[in-house]
Amino acid sequence: MAKPLVARWFFCSIFLAAFALPASGFDWKAHQGKQIKLLLNKHPYSDALLYHLVDFMEKTGIKVSFEVVHEEDYFDRVTEVLSSKSSEYAIFMTGAYQIWQYAPQGYMENLRPYMENPDKTNSAWDQADFFENLLQPLSWNLKPGSPLGTPGAPQWALPWGFETNTLVYRKDIFARHGLTPPDNLPELLELCARLKELEPDMIPIVVRGTQSWATIHPGFLSSYAGYGAKDYHPFPRPAMNSPQAIEMTGLWMEMIKHYGPDDWELYTWYDCSKALGNGRAVMMYDADIVGYFQNQMGASMAAGKLAWAPGPGRPARSPASNMWIWALAMNAHAQEKDAAWYFLQWATGKEFLLKGVQGRFSLVDPVRKSIWNSPEFMIKLKGYTNYYETFQTIMPNCRVYFTPQPLFFETTTMWTEALHDMYRGKLVRQTLNSLVANLETLLHTAGYD
Repeated sequence: MAKPLVARWFFCSIFLAAFALPASGFDWKAHQGKQIKLLLNKHPYSDALLYHLVDFMEKTGIKVSFEVVHEEDYFDRVTEVLSSKSSEYAIFMTGAYQIWQYAPQGYMENLRPYMENPDKTNSAWDQADFFENLLQPLSWNLKPGSPLGTPGAPQWALPWGFETNTLVYRKDIFARHGLTPPDNLPELLELCARLKELEPDMIPIVVRGTQSWATIHPGFLSSYAGYGAKDYHPFPRPAMNSPQAIEMTGLWMEMIKHYGPDDWELYTWYDCSKALGNGRAVMMYDADIVGYFQNQMGASMAAGKLAWAPGPGRPARSPASNMWIWALAMNAHAQEKDAAWYFLQWATGKEFLLKGVQGRFSLVDPVRKSIWNSPEFMIKLKGYTNYYETFQTIMPNCRVYFTPQPLFFETTTMWTEALHDMYRGKLVRQTLNSLVANLETLLHTAGYD
């Protein structure tokens, strides 16, 4: 009888031991005691993050320090840190366009293996809750000209907040004169002409104009894409002199010359925001959130008087808003990568991002569908006329319309120089033909044929 008893005892021991083993899976405390450092741009998003940072440290036991840099110097600082292969900063803020410069150099960690590992990723993080057209622009296979977000491509960053480009206007002035937002770019010019007569002391419209890539990506590229025009067709063949591009650019330059600010060539996003907020401008074609901050109670003389509409493009075509995404990325040379991944999950998770749109914080536009459907965010949007409706209209076609390639900043600045030449009187078709020829030379010299 001893042998059966021994056998039963052995079987029960194995059975109980299996239940005694620690269960595999995600554990917020797995990296307790580790330390990471963040490199952040001075921004309302960062303000919300730093206020709630203690929540993450208490939840995980991970210690977090940070450096905040003003926007005019921020990307120079990021480039300095990454190019030195420093391990000091584990996490940094980035835009989608910067990925095309940083990722090919080996500066960025591919996040996809972390995202697909259930032991490292909390199931409540819920990747499906992100707008897909925000994850895709941050995924790229490193091949110049290849589409963003191809299957299996590395995920270089996670969306944190973003901007669509819309028409923001003074609803009180529109109501006074019985005006309605335009449906397309030709109608926008007609509206500008009327406003110049009806409100002679105001600028009908403001858009960016400095000699920088940042002038191309908001309103200009949104209308450009709305005309069906492309920057390359395909890369490395520049397409800024296509019939659609010539037509749209001609209308855009006419708008700026006749209805924009006299010092358009000096206008940054800040100048557009200021002109709208202080009552100098009736309309702005730029990031939706630029108007959002001016519309906050007490923020400007235009507060409570602003409304939103889709950015106008080609007649009879759907709006095609280009987007800017503020994203969070991991330094490829970071030492505590698993702890950094835990931070990324928390900072892009539902719990924190919902807190980021409440109270005095404005982490807008939210990157998660659930937040757009939340009562808390709907309360936040009261008094922002047609902000939500405009977002719902344009979001299906909202994306990064640039072609990914490492010379993005050089080539886009050359594009802006061409706009300046046309503003000063050069003919549209000839100027765009010259731009294409110069870009072809640059790209050929760089080895792209």
